[in-house]
Amino acid sequence: MMNILLVKLSSLGDVLHNLPVVWDIRNSYPKAYIAWVVEEQYVKILEPLLTTEDFLGIDLIIPISLRRWKKEILKGSFKDVWREFLAFRKSLQVRHWSVIIETQGLIKSALVSAWAKQSSMRSFDQTATAEEGLNNKVKVVGLANKTEYSGYEPLARFFYDQSVQVPFHDHAVDRSRLVLAQGLGKTLPNRISLPPQFYPDTFVQDLTLQSNPLGLGINQYVMCFHATARQAKFWDESYWVELGNYLISRNLTPLFPWGNTGEKEVSEALAKRVAGAIVPKAFSIAQAFVLIAQARLTVGVDTGLTHLSAILNRPTIEIYVDSPLWKTQGYWDTKIINLGDKGSPPNIAEVITAVDKLCDL
Repeated sequence: MMNILLVKLSSLGDVLHNLPVVWDIRNSYPKAYIAWVVEEQYVKILEPLLTTEDFLGIDLIIPISLRRWKKEILKGSFKDVWREFLAFRKSLQVRHWSVIIETQGLIKSALVSAWAKQSSMRSFDQTATAEEGLNNKVKVVGLANKTEYSGYEPLARFFYDQSVQVPFHDHAVDRSRLVLAQGLGKTLPNRISLPPQFYPDTFVQDLTLQSNPLGLGINQYVMCFHATARQAKFWDESYWVELGNYLISRNLTPLFPWGNTGEKEVSEALAKRVAGAIVPKAFSIAQAFVLIAQARLTVGVDTGLTHLSAILNRPTIEIYVDSPLWKTQGYWDTKIINLGDKGSPPNIAEVITAVDKLCDL
């Protein structure tokens, strides 16, 4: 019985692009026990992959609260953080892990992997014979090097038992699949003959049947994700206005979502220049699934919620302004159109052409 622990803590896009490794594990080890350590705010991203009577996916999600703990420590709440940390360490002992796959390449995720290895060996050694202990060593597998424009901390390698060399230019999905394949001693699946899978088809279909969080009609609006954490990735605001007005002319309602006060101000400024546009209220990740699934299409910059649309195989236009196309572009479905590249953003005419193509499908 293979017990496999996945460690991919954050962020939204990184967690989404790591989902295919679950399917790859099931293809090789249908009866494996799979757990995943993830930051608490991204648990909802993994819940659709939990194992059910009709579906084999993740058996256990183990939340971690590193981001919140850091804030609470700065406020002086050491006792509460320590209690939660000990509970987290205990949760890592649920199984004796055969292998721990860490695909983030950061010291924090490498440390989590080391804690899991230590906790696993400690719980196993309490009942194991000396011979069993030798035959059940826990292996931690991680990245040997960085890919261009990706966060990577070389000191993380010191926590790995096996470091996997990846191409300097490697798509986020392919990189995770490669680390997993080598960690399990398998061949990397071909991205064409065996393209990545993300969520069960039934889950995506069910999203279209749920009540719309904003009371909007299915296929009557367009999600316009203009905001992202890094300002250099922004697409020109005048383009968003022109796009919004074009969508209105096609009887589609543009939605300009936001995630913080600054983004909300930009959304409201855009909506003032696009008569009929909507600035929605704040919504959760669970609600984002439904909103994206029921939209006519999504247009967005290189950010997690745009990638969520592509991963749900919904009509999606991904706009690249200051990040490389090869790194995260949706290549697994013809309904995903990727425009621009690092230092070469698309113009409004290119995006409108893509809108027409997807709306006419």
